[in-house]
Amino acid sequence: MLSKRGVIFSVFAALISLFSAFICLNIRDIVLLDKRDELLKYAKKSIENKSLQSEYFTLSIERLDSSVKEPHFKNTEINGNDFLILYYKDLKLSKDITDSTTLLATVRTLIFLFSLGIVVMLYLYGITLYHSIETPIKLFNSYLQNINEKSLTEIQKDKLPNDFHLLADTINDLLNRLDTFIKYQKELFIGASHELKTPLAVIKAKNQVVLLKKRTPDEYISTLREINGKVDDMSKIISDVLNIGRQESAQFEPPIEGDIASIISKMGRDFQVLAESQGKKFYIDVEPKSYIAPIQPTLLNQIIQNFLQNAIKFTPKEKGITIKSRETENDTLLIEVIDEGFGVDETEDYFAPFKRTGNKSGVGLGLFLAKSAADSMSANISISNRKDGVTGAVASLEIKKRLICKI
Repeated sequence: MLSKRGVIFSVFAALISLFSAFICLNIRDIVLLDKRDELLKYAKKSIENKSLQSEYFTLSIERLDSSVKEPHFKNTEINGNDFLILYYKDLKLSKDITDSTTLLATVRTLIFLFSLGIVVMLYLYGITLYHSIETPIKLFNSYLQNINEKSLTEIQKDKLPNDFHLLADTINDLLNRLDTFIKYQKELFIGASHELKTPLAVIKAKNQVVLLKKRTPDEYISTLREINGKVDDMSKIISDVLNIGRQESAQFEPPIEGDIASIISKMGRDFQVLAESQGKKFYIDVEPKSYIAPIQPTLLNQIIQNFLQNAIKFTPKEKGITIKSRETENDTLLIEVIDEGFGVDETEDYFAPFKRTGNKSGVGLGLFLAKSAADSMSANISISNRKDGVTGAVASLEIKKRLICKI
């Protein structure tokens, strides 16, 4: 049974053979047609001049007893030579075409040898190409078969041909993303376990203290309230962990054509009411007024909502929060949420899970979720201090207009 390579090679060889045969037949037809036209011309000339003489010694003309209306050609061999015979009216013209048939045979042989050379060259090229591709493919295959979550090392490009460097870069980029995702997941589960362990320990200690001796009703009520507070803290942690699962599902949400500027403005108006109810100023500065691009609304809403919640949380009363957007020269949309809080420590990784700042409530998963959502949209996310001389932080999201969603 032929392999795929054998089948492909056989098909190419058959196509070349058919093409060569087609060329040979066409050359033969052209040469014979020229000879037939030449004979017919001399036949008509002989009839007009009533002469059976020919200036070509390879052409003989005879008078026949019978007559035919239409020209009739015949190829035959006489004494080892090839002749083309024409029967026209009462004439028989015979022409020696041995030189022409010999030339045709030579041309046919040359075409055959040329085709055979092409087939051999194709075969050798195919073998060379196969071996040049086989080695890097085997390296890729061997590496990917042995890969696991504990050994996500990059593919070494120096062992690969230059043509495979782009593929290696793509796979290495994917491996880096997987490695980051696995590290985040491990950190997330370790952090969640630690965060849940603390309130459970407090609840157990409170219960043990209460059980040591009888208490007054007010003491029981106070203890129960503290226990309920710890239960609420645990509920927040569990809720945020569940949000991570929901976000992973949202990453497969089909992209839709949406107006990002409109979404930003609507969310800004919603949070403006919340900010002003807490005695804080809120400004909306969205440009351009319309920005159409493919988006996953759930992920985009999650990022902007987290930015605005943090800005309102860390901004004191009478201070301001601004949400703004601008189109950049790189054909991207830059969305910024600017507050007048106490700023950030730019050496800290605020996108790590359970990373909390100050004494504000929360379990520290908001920015972790926002970073994960931005990565899913191939967007860039960052947090830095303001550079305009005012104390505060700037949370930025830069999204591409051409291709936001990877799906």
